[in-house]
Amino acid sequence: MTAALLDIHNLRQSFPRADGGEHLVLDGVELALNEGQIVGLLGRTGSGKSTLLRLIAGLAQPTGGTVTYLGQTVNAPAPGIAMVFQSFALFPWLTVLENVQLGLEALGLPLPEIRKRALAAIDLIGLDGYESAYPRELSGGMRQRVGFARALVVHPNILLMDEPFSALDVLTAETLRTDFLELWGEGKLPIKGVILVTHNIEEAVLMCDRILLFSSNPGRIISDIAVDLKQPRNRLDPQFRDMVEKIYVAMTARKATPMQIGTVPTATITTVLPRVSANLMAGLVETLAAAPFNGKADLPVLADELAMESDELLPVAESLQMLRLAEIEGGDIKLTDIGRQFAEMGTDDRKRLFQRQLLAYVPLAAHVRHVLQERANHVAPKSRFLDELEDHMSTEDAEHTLRAVIAWGRFGEVFAYDDDSETFSLENPS
Repeated sequence: MTAALLDIHNLRQSFPRADGGEHLVLDGVELALNEGQIVGLLGRTGSGKSTLLRLIAGLAQPTGGTVTYLGQTVNAPAPGIAMVFQSFALFPWLTVLENVQLGLEALGLPLPEIRKRALAAIDLIGLDGYESAYPRELSGGMRQRVGFARALVVHPNILLMDEPFSALDVLTAETLRTDFLELWGEGKLPIKGVILVTHNIEEAVLMCDRILLFSSNPGRIISDIAVDLKQPRNRLDPQFRDMVEKIYVAMTARKATPMQIGTVPTATITTVLPRVSANLMAGLVETLAAAPFNGKADLPVLADELAMESDELLPVAESLQMLRLAEIEGGDIKLTDIGRQFAEMGTDDRKRLFQRQLLAYVPLAAHVRHVLQERANHVAPKSRFLDELEDHMSTEDAEHTLRAVIAWGRFGEVFAYDDDSETFSLENPS
């Protein structure tokens, strides 16, 4: 049996918190990449996927566990592992050729060899004729092609791709994906294995041989799904749609315990809340209530209808579930009776219903309201609640969670918030 190109065992990564504790980002990650494979890392924003890529590339060191590349422990940037970034990361003062040559110059190769390999990589990726152009002269898709050429020119064994198509428009991204898969399938790329970070379920099914699903807070692999579909793959093929549906089901599955079977997960004061606006939630309720869904929709179909990726749709759907306006099960979302009532109400009645659900099912909102009611002046600084949250989550998650509850509290007129003075108050609520 051929040894794996990459072998990750019991990987753990944490960062220190201001209170002396630690923020656990990755925990117990096991991953093997074999020659000829494209492995996708799929999960929500904040599930540690990009952190994992940095550890594989040797750009950071893990808190625990091992990353082994061709039998050697990775503890520094490893020759033979290259990365393509989401943001192009080109030097604007260098031409296409000069940007591509950079990696080879760092290897100390002779100038004729550098030029020969750089021109070959530019030609391979479809930019022949643009060697003397500067990044400002190129479209987003062409700039990303330069990023691919720069990674491929060093002839890496492993190519790491961190959401390389997400900054592109839909048509450009599709063209670049198709070109990459054709070159990969024809054996024209000088690489042996690929790890792709994405939050786009269809992209993962289109490109990958295996898809690893990550949970969040901390990031753990919750499912390893083999994609046994022949290339090239057709998005309209029933088997393709079935695989997309299977992944939606896995990503929305509840972790049931004897006390939770058949129940909706309950939030606590320290639950990390998604940054989802109340208007987005209201819009999704209205969409679900109307034809052709009439109260129930298949999540992949709904995502296509709304032109939303899973990373955009699922937080909105799960926020509705948290507020008991909808239920998610088996890859479907269904309005509850309260959700149907919400869809039929006018603005004022919606606000009152939203307030009731918010205070009943989002303990942080009820906690903020209670603290304000207990204070003589009915005012509290933002820091009062931010410090409390930071004892249980990262600073970034605490800020996002508080921003979410501020937005929801304003919509439901549960409390007021002044961003200039960073204070909560009961000024508006009756």
